[in-house]
Amino acid sequence: MKEIVQQYLQENATGDLVSWKCQLEASHRFSLPLAKTEELILEARLLPARYQRNRDTFSIEQQRKLFHSCVAVIGCGGLGGHIIESLARLGVGKIVAVDPDIFEEHNLNRQILSSVDFLGWSKVALAATRVADINPAITLIPVKAAFTAKNGKELLQNVDLAADALDTVASRLELAEVCEEIKIPLVHGAIAGWFGQVLTQYPGERTLQRLYENLSQSIGAEKKLGNPAFTPAVIAGIEVAEICKVLLGSGQGQTGRIISVNLQDMEMEKIEI
Repeated sequence: MKEIVQQYLQENATGDLVSWKCQLEASHRFSLPLAKTEELILEARLLPARYQRNRDTFSIEQQRKLFHSCVAVIGCGGLGGHIIESLARLGVGKIVAVDPDIFEEHNLNRQILSSVDFLGWSKVALAATRVADINPAITLIPVKAAFTAKNGKELLQNVDLAADALDTVASRLELAEVCEEIKIPLVHGAIAGWFGQVLTQYPGERTLQRLYENLSQSIGAEKKLGNPAFTPAVIAGIEVAEICKVLLGSGQGQTGRIISVNLQDMEMEKIEI
């Protein structure tokens, strides 16, 4: 069956590109989920046409690796919404979205998943809808719950990496400790006003814990400085770049230090922790 499907895909590809129409037709013709069809496309060293502008950045093998990856996005607000959207467009095959909240009016200035038509709706439910609209071959698992030390290991089961898009220091530290316990990398992001920061942490490093060791009861600077639309977009973009580097084992990750971003003065600094 696999060989028959891949032969069909090769015969209907344009060069090595498989159009969305062809992917849909193959799924219907052979009664396959869209995710399985995408897997077979990449396994045959073909490329879904939607990823053709990824080509000079990622090889087909790297695109396949992204598709076989699972990322948990903890928090689906300002940072998390942008991260989820980017991961889906990049082709990360499975996303676990964790957030207990609904969209409220004060989210509309910056949270890309929010709109006036869906005020009062679950953030994770709308994340699932958005991902299905962008790329139905991607699986998003919505979890309408707060991340805690108690449920953390269960939520991160079979996850390759966790993305921190939380808004309190205490919850970030809980996430860091769970990631440490189950030995998965963590990409942290935080935003406030014109400012933001990103760091990547592998098991055993405890950089985030050192950064916040005397601030565990802090409410977070974003509560004081606010969050305009551009800051989460920029910081989420850096987080996603770090996520890709970790998943693909490429480039130099920002371990042991934070990337501090000042958008008011357009400055970026790497600070050892």
